[in-house]
Amino acid sequence: MSVGLSEAERIARLRLARSDTVGPVTFRELLQHMPNAVEALEALPTLASRGGRKSALRIPSRADAEREIAATEALGARLIIVGEKTFPSRLAAIDPPPPVVSVMGAAHLLERKAIAIVGSRNASAAGAKIAATIARDLAGHGFTVVSGLARGIDAAAHRASIEGGTVGVLAGGLDIVYPEENRALQIEIGKRGALISEMPPGTRPQARHFPRRNRLISGLSLAVVVVEAALRSGSLITARFALEQGRDVFAVPGSPLDPRAAGSNSLIKQGAALVESAEDIVAALDAPDGRYLTEPESFGFNPAAGHAPDPDSATRKRIVSALGPTPTMVDEIVRQTGLSVQTVRVVLLELDLAGRLHRDTGDRVSLLPEDQP
Repeated sequence: MSVGLSEAERIARLRLARSDTVGPVTFRELLQHMPNAVEALEALPTLASRGGRKSALRIPSRADAEREIAATEALGARLIIVGEKTFPSRLAAIDPPPPVVSVMGAAHLLERKAIAIVGSRNASAAGAKIAATIARDLAGHGFTVVSGLARGIDAAAHRASIEGGTVGVLAGGLDIVYPEENRALQIEIGKRGALISEMPPGTRPQARHFPRRNRLISGLSLAVVVVEAALRSGSLITARFALEQGRDVFAVPGSPLDPRAAGSNSLIKQGAALVESAEDIVAALDAPDGRYLTEPESFGFNPAAGHAPDPDSATRKRIVSALGPTPTMVDEIVRQTGLSVQTVRVVLLELDLAGRLHRDTGDRVSLLPEDQP
């Protein structure tokens, strides 16, 4: 649900999003447990302490948040908080949405029908050619082409669609170029297309940032097309995110002798639609059964809907005892403990803020060792 945010709430949400141990899931849980981000910020140290955190929780100051906003605007970009009317609608529909994004360039491209094209960094000449052809033709049909500005398939798709509309999703800050060989391309997309990132300016991409980038690629799109991908590749992570988000996955078949096609061929075996051209994707859009390319329903925070009384120590102990190093469904923890969903989620939130909880896919959680002083 897109709503207007007061300036105090906007700053508080940014500070909350940049606080230690607060990722998209924790951010969502906090805003569903507390009436607003201002009160959530005030509660952070207490919640983390209850979860067993012994060291101080780093919470950015208001001045830190204002500096990030100013640095983003100095780049000619806009920092947008989830809940603001200008927040990209498809990203707002994923669960959980990213708390904050920064956008440079033609922001209207984020609202058009969009298809992601991803694939191998070490692309074959044939793979790069078909990625470019599909991207150019999709742009000609009025689609925005989304990709991750990596070398290989990503770069080919961006270059071919820049005239019709392309969006580059970055793992680092908007002012950081990676890889360096794509500097001119990134600059051009910032001027003629759009760039988007979850990270503050000055953030250099690290390994842990790329899954978050991939989640944005699929989240911005109605479908993901995998052109070439090895069996263990970031493109398959993007495809997995797409399925979790209710998006469609298409794959271009490749030679069984080429390991760069092993992942895309595997997707087809698992049920991904085989495509060889943009026309295949457009035909799927026009299919009378409406199977493909449906717009996701909007996701909205419901502040304080999950509010529950603060659990006592015995309740916390029951929930912690139900956790272990093996990822367990939250619903299973509720069943084992006999406690309400709201109570279980409050304790999980406390453990998360204390750095003692690992969140896995499929609403599964596991316990990490207690924070050491």
